[in-house]
Amino acid sequence: MLYHLFEWLKQIGVKVPGGALFQFITFRVLLAVLLSLVITMLYGKRLINYLRAKQVGESVRDLGLAGEQQKKGTPTMGGLVIILAILIPTLLLANLNKAYIRLMIFSTLWMGMIGFIDDYLKLRAKRIAQQQGIAYKKGDKDGLAGWFKILGQVVLGFVVGATLYFNSNTKVWREVVGQGRPTDTTGLKIVVVDGKEKYFVEAKEPIATIPFVKNHEFNYSRLLPAALRGATWILYILIVIFIITAVSNGANITDGLDGLATGVSAIIGICLGVFSYASGNLRIAEYLNIMYIPNLGELSIFIGALIGACVGFLWYNAYPAQVFMGDTGSLTLGGIIAALAFIVRKELLIPIFCGVFLVEVLSVTIQVSYFKYTKKKYGEGRRVFLMSPLHHHYQKLGYNESKIVTRFWIITILCVVLTVVTLKIR
Repeated sequence: MLYHLFEWLKQIGVKVPGGALFQFITFRVLLAVLLSLVITMLYGKRLINYLRAKQVGESVRDLGLAGEQQKKGTPTMGGLVIILAILIPTLLLANLNKAYIRLMIFSTLWMGMIGFIDDYLKLRAKRIAQQQGIAYKKGDKDGLAGWFKILGQVVLGFVVGATLYFNSNTKVWREVVGQGRPTDTTGLKIVVVDGKEKYFVEAKEPIATIPFVKNHEFNYSRLLPAALRGATWILYILIVIFIITAVSNGANITDGLDGLATGVSAIIGICLGVFSYASGNLRIAEYLNIMYIPNLGELSIFIGALIGACVGFLWYNAYPAQVFMGDTGSLTLGGIIAALAFIVRKELLIPIFCGVFLVEVLSVTIQVSYFKYTKKKYGEGRRVFLMSPLHHHYQKLGYNESKIVTRFWIITILCVVLTVVTLKIR
């Protein structure tokens, strides 16, 4: 809104001291980071006190883990302050006419609503049990039904996939390499860079960056025979739905230790911020030999707010946590990260930069599958890990919670560096 205000004042000829700074994306990105930090750090404490007054505390199952009883009663639903710290700077500083910004605002609100309802239903189940004098035990049946969460993620995947495929303002530009100006100028887009004309055409089908390949591009239509390529949009939307659901649940599973999901999400956000800024800048995209995506640079403001919100939330969420984000935060962060990955066309790199999320999900899948298999075969269920998700396995081995979280952060940093490096490995 401030961006639009200064633009309007500029159009009517009113000069505002410092107003010209809002023309620069880098300035607004840094301002978004600072503003989100201030919101989370100033209002985080107020939210904690409010949640504590309303007795919105975490219920802890007895899993035999070190320090778990100290977490009992810690306020949850802290993801609310993360959502506010993302949305407020975005609404104030970003160009709201951009399709990418609108899509991410919707993604944040939608997944935040799903997570909030889930947390609220769990809290209500706990209060009912207390009123009836029944010992409350945290379980899977006291929140949203699993199918309802999946449905919410499916809706988000459909909206993201359909927007990226059909909206003309979310298309990738492919450079036409050749001698001089192309003779066929239909749909040709001409950009002057350093005094030289560059020729681009809008990609008609979804394209993603793929590592270790010379041209670094993968066209989803190649997955279908030529006769069925008119239905590429169906395949693309199904892939978007699957990956958004997987990443959102991965973030939710990872949120099991103080500061773990928050720190990992902040690091991944930095990675996506680099990709967003680079792909949205023609000169940088050309230098790095990555696809140029017009109008993408503005998304860096949203990502800056995301990073600032996560880092600011760590002030209260780091060990020992004063507040938990709950599903309100974890489902939202996972949905945001997956949606951003598709927008910057780096979804095929998710297994690398979201490596911690992937390993956490795999550890649960392996544990459950192996337990069921051995129970059916031997009559007794056996386990691969001492406990799943993986972070609880290391707790069972006697590792301090802070050490586990720090090492997972380091692993995420390595994964992010490897992701960037893959762009230069051909």
